[in-house]
Amino acid sequence: MNRLYHFPLSPFCRKVRLTLAEKRIEVELVEERYWEQSPDFLRRNPAGKVPVLRMDTRVMSESQAICEYLEEAYPAPALMPRDPDSRYEVRRLCNWFDDKFHSEVTSKLLYERVNKKVMAAGYPDSKNVKSGANRIKYHLDYMAWLLDQRRWLAGDTMTLADFAAAAHLSCLDYISDVDWNRHAVVKDWYVKLKSRPSFRALLADQVPGFPPPGHYADLDF
Repeated sequence: MNRLYHFPLSPFCRKVRLTLAEKRIEVELVEERYWEQSPDFLRRNPAGKVPVLRMDTRVMSESQAICEYLEEAYPAPALMPRDPDSRYEVRRLCNWFDDKFHSEVTSKLLYERVNKKVMAAGYPDSKNVKSGANRIKYHLDYMAWLLDQRRWLAGDTMTLADFAAAAHLSCLDYISDVDWNRHAVVKDWYVKLKSRPSFRALLADQVPGFPPPGHYADLDF
């Protein structure tokens, strides 16, 4: 059995989970308290981060590397375009969300509100929360600009770029930190994604002490 070591509200784990589900690859989910840095987990990934995917005898880490491996090893359905320019755009946007968005928004909102409590690492820093709440507006505006020109974030077909963005936003939506009324085009894009079968497991996630809002699993908000 394939096994994914993950944390439910990790956007990087969610991106891999969406990719696995979209490609209909069965996997056993093992929740990992990665911050405890257990010797067993460090043997799987010396970097001490999730996700870690075990397939047969291969153990893989780093979400983008895992997703691109899955795309090459299981090419259908395709989540990367075939031409170099379009593939570049997908990779650029994956990095945008996993780097810039993560640094400016996810780490300031999700990690302050949830991760610190789960990890017993103190109380939220109000300055970080305020900064994240301000910066997410810029990112939603940028997404709206992209979606005004394209059917999906990177072009006319759904790609890993959409999964990267949706992974971060779904985590933030779990704690009601996304203003879906800011841009109808972004809300419509997210509705299309959360309505897919591959999204169902994410919408069923529960983190003890942090119940999701009523709209979280509602496909029509």
